[in-house]
Amino acid sequence: MAGVFGGAAAAFLPRIAHRFAYPEPVCRDCGRDFPSGVSGWVHAGAACGCGGWIGPVLASAAVAALLAGLLGPVLSLPALLLAAVLGVLLAVIDLRCLRLPDPLVGGLAVIAGVPLALIEPARIGTAVAAGVLVGTGYLLVALLPGGGLGLGDVKLGAVLGLVLGFGGWPAVAVGFAAAHLINGVVAGWLLARGRAHGGRALPFGPALLVGALISMTFIGYA
Repeated sequence: MAGVFGGAAAAFLPRIAHRFAYPEPVCRDCGRDFPSGVSGWVHAGAACGCGGWIGPVLASAAVAALLAGLLGPVLSLPALLLAAVLGVLLAVIDLRCLRLPDPLVGGLAVIAGVPLALIEPARIGTAVAAGVLVGTGYLLVALLPGGGLGLGDVKLGAVLGLVLGFGGWPAVAVGFAAAHLINGVVAGWLLARGRAHGGRALPFGPALLVGALISMTFIGYA
């Protein structure tokens, strides 16, 4: 059931991802204008009928099924399933244009953070401390010349630190260690194939999100 929910919700992601990734209200592939109003954003299937859509659906269905299968019927599961769909949307956008839009990152904080705070009020202090620690550390790295992080990465890191903080410091440590390991492997693979170089920025958002997923599912999460 969780997998079906994830896949069905993700069917609406391609057009939303396209609209957030590119400012022009037209399809980058065929030049067709998107409709005005709500229908210009809410549409099941490909962004405009000329592109693919199966990737986000399969990814979201797999993530939702993994969360439900490994966490079980915990109180936080509905919020985490919604956050998973939003995480897939953020990953798709970051892979396309190296951007993590503030409204979506903020939405992730609300969708996941508020329910977790209500379920686990005793862990709010740890969660806030983790978010501040990660956000501050990433901001210092982003301000360094050649630091390799954008402000979107900083904000997403802070939000994921907050969310993982409800699972305790081990969850925070594993989640971000996994993210950097994944990003390092991807960067090394691209360098080995001659598809990356020192001046080319790589999207870090997907690695952050996968690292958080690994931590939530395999370390334990209430």
